[in-house]
Amino acid sequence: MPAALPPLPSLPDLPMDRLNNFATPVSWGITDPQRFQELMEELKTLFTPGYYMGDNLITWGRNLSAFEDPAFVQALSSNIQNPSDEAIAWRRYLLVCSACHAMQLDGDFVECGVYLGTGIKTVIDYFGKQRFGKPFWGYDTFDYHPAANHNFAEQRAGLFEKVQQRFADYPQVQLIKGFLPDSFAQGCPDKVAYLHIDLNNAEGEIATLEHLWDRVVPGGMVVLDDYEWAGVYRAQKRAEDQWFQARGYRVFPLPTGQGFVIKR
Repeated sequence: MPAALPPLPSLPDLPMDRLNNFATPVSWGITDPQRFQELMEELKTLFTPGYYMGDNLITWGRNLSAFEDPAFVQALSSNIQNPSDEAIAWRRYLLVCSACHAMQLDGDFVECGVYLGTGIKTVIDYFGKQRFGKPFWGYDTFDYHPAANHNFAEQRAGLFEKVQQRFADYPQVQLIKGFLPDSFAQGCPDKVAYLHIDLNNAEGEIATLEHLWDRVVPGGMVVLDDYEWAGVYRAQKRAEDQWFQARGYRVFPLPTGQGFVIKR
């Protein structure tokens, strides 16, 4: 166990007379965005408080714990680079909660599929960059996306340098550019406490698991960003179900679209 652990951000006492609500028009696979938005506005009048609408997730009567955590609200809001960053608030809170667990284990943090670096930065900023003492490794091709039909707006020449600049004051972050799993040869931790995989393709994610799984320490958190998403992502679930089945694991499917595994 590490000699010193950063204290977890404090959670305030919960008010019992109110709940937070969250709604954004950002979702995917919508055939009629205007009509969808009209229906969202109507749903707001029908729901009890505690509703979340966004990122293909609509639920109500929930505590919305993410928005009851001031440190997370600050980390989230200060790192929004595009509308999607706000819409996936629930997904990002799952990362933060996983990090709270992993901070108390031996091993480094790893994210495979960094894009703009917002996932890494939100996790570190939640604790405070001066108090986050774990090395955090980020792997990505950055300037292009190797999976077909998955190029994102910022994925072009210069993205790697842009993300490097974003972490100029974060000495614990090590960004590595290249195609996985080949780029692990440029540097890779011996022990992993936190592993977030978001590569948008089954082949790359299985190759990453093959390389890193034995380095994940007992109790380590593995978060699969696309696991419970259908459509083009369903191939990832099929491949990962088979891979984890062979090792005696079940992936926890989450309504956020993610999946997670705790290494035993």
